[in-house]
Amino acid sequence: MGPEYNIIDVVPHGMPMSLLDTIEDYTDNGLVAMVTIRQDSMFCEPDGVPAWVGVEYMGQAVAAYAGVSARIINQPVKIGFLVSTRRYESPCSHFPVGISLRVSVNKITDNVLGLQVFDCRITGKDIEIQANLNVFMPENIEEFFERKPA
Repeated sequence: MGPEYNIIDVVPHGMPMSLLDTIEDYTDNGLVAMVTIRQDSMFCEPDGVPAWVGVEYMGQAVAAYAGVSARIINQPVKIGFLVSTRRYESPCSHFPVGISLRVSVNKITDNVLGLQVFDCRITGKDIEIQANLNVFMPENIEEFFERKPA
């Protein structure tokens, strides 16, 4: 791991939608982030944060990976899009208040068109979730939005 990065500086979400707490490690192909579930966590219910929010934790970890990768080469942080997920199955309905979750993402594929696949995992006490996220990170977001349908 090189220099430390604040999660809010590398994920293109403002508060309160920036859901991860810290970046623990990153490599050329992946990143590890942490989140601790608290009473005031976004989406928290009486039983904790619904497990479906884990897909967003994974997506934000991918965004953090892309943001750190951009910062390393002195580029701005860019917006990306979560296209789909495969095999997201949780052993619980909620992440309970007080649990710390490790969210790791590793790039499986890279594509010049901006399509990428990441192997993502969430681990914590009695929790292990694995899924693949398909993401689209266009090189030029302004050009992408200006395109007219064929």
